[in-house]
Amino acid sequence: MKLKFDAPRIIVFAAMLALLAACTVGPKYVRPTVDTPAVYKEAGDWKVAQPRDELKRGKWWETFGDALLNGLIEQIDISNQNVRFAEAQFRQARAFVQSARAGLFPSLTGSAAATRSGTGSSASSRGGGVANDFTLSLDAAWEVDVWGRVRKSVESSVAGAQASAADLEAARLSAQAELALNYFQLRVLDAQRQLLDDSVAAFQKSLDLTRNRYAAGVAGKVEVVQADTQLKSTQAQAIDIGVQRAQFEHAIAILIGKPPAEFSLAPIPLNVVMPSIPASLPSELLERRPDIAAAERRVAAANAQIGVAKSAFFPALTLSGSAGFQNSSFAQWLTLPSRFWAVGPAIAQSIFDAGLRRALTDQAIAVYDANVANYRRTVLGGFQEVEDNLAALHVLEQEAKLQDDAVQAARQSLDLTINQYKAGTVSYLNVVTVQTAWLTNERTAFGIRGRRLTAVVTLVKALGGGWTATEPSR
Repeated sequence: MKLKFDAPRIIVFAAMLALLAACTVGPKYVRPTVDTPAVYKEAGDWKVAQPRDELKRGKWWETFGDALLNGLIEQIDISNQNVRFAEAQFRQARAFVQSARAGLFPSLTGSAAATRSGTGSSASSRGGGVANDFTLSLDAAWEVDVWGRVRKSVESSVAGAQASAADLEAARLSAQAELALNYFQLRVLDAQRQLLDDSVAAFQKSLDLTRNRYAAGVAGKVEVVQADTQLKSTQAQAIDIGVQRAQFEHAIAILIGKPPAEFSLAPIPLNVVMPSIPASLPSELLERRPDIAAAERRVAAANAQIGVAKSAFFPALTLSGSAGFQNSSFAQWLTLPSRFWAVGPAIAQSIFDAGLRRALTDQAIAVYDANVANYRRTVLGGFQEVEDNLAALHVLEQEAKLQDDAVQAARQSLDLTINQYKAGTVSYLNVVTVQTAWLTNERTAFGIRGRRLTAVVTLVKALGGGWTATEPSR
């Protein structure tokens, strides 16, 4: 039997399906507006920012000129477990996109079956009998995406995958910044430890000098005790630094995916370059913040889910068909008379669901509103972080200049007081006082330098990484 196809009817039917498939329910996505300042209070004129996380961030850490730091940060992509976790989640999100897109195409299923059945007693001459049934079929089904449910699901999955990609960038940037912060704090402690060790050597000489003067009868016992107290106190401070240094070293080991027992950093001088901050930072840098991009993409995904929920109010149209062979005789199974086929549409519509579809739609709208609020909060938080760290850099730069002057004055005062003590014009208490002031000012200067480095790294993170959108020149 030959099938005859009516070409005009098929064309009309295909055109109707195309028109129906063009229908999509649910709101069209528009990026939420955010009130942003025209300028940064702490950095002059800035252009209004939009998320642009796809721009290259560059190796911003190389601006500090520390080869060891560069090598450590390069290991993050390979060994950091938070980054690997985010990368696995991104691959999972991409798989969700593929699974959602599969709904746009028909499904095809093949099956083969051989059954033997009987009624009554097969051994009885009066009873029933035994029958064989051999079936080979190919079944096809396609849910016509009349109301855009599948397309909205794909749209939501794509936006979710983009958000996951931004999360990966955020995890990478966070790990890079955290490693840099820990590294600089460790180097500041190394510098302070070296300062304390040098002070211990100098205080030991002062103690020896005081003991000699005591032996010569030109100094009292109290001066020897004062010198010894100052020496022991400084030694204790030097030892105490070891606690914090070990903790920073362990934190760096974890960030590069190594057990703390298998990682160590030898003390070296703090010789990093303090990057110069441009007078007017381009607002494009804020556009690349991955957390802002992720929040915005989640708004888009939630918006698409509203369309998915609303499509449930409309009937679902499914086209299905099957063809194959069926016979009770194996010998006659795959013959032309045993063939069969069936094709036809089916429409399904939920009539009563006790408010389930309305509740799911309200839920999708609430999720969208929550994501909009989170997006706006993330943007405003980004502006605050940039403002905070620009202000910190400006204030700390002024403080560093004054503190350097204080260090120079403390060194001069120390030299003069020691000479006066040797000449016998002042007591050792004066020496202890100026030595303490000198040591305090030196440690404070290192502390301010560490805070400036922290502010620079935190500003880099707040801006999404780097000062420019391209790789920096080497």
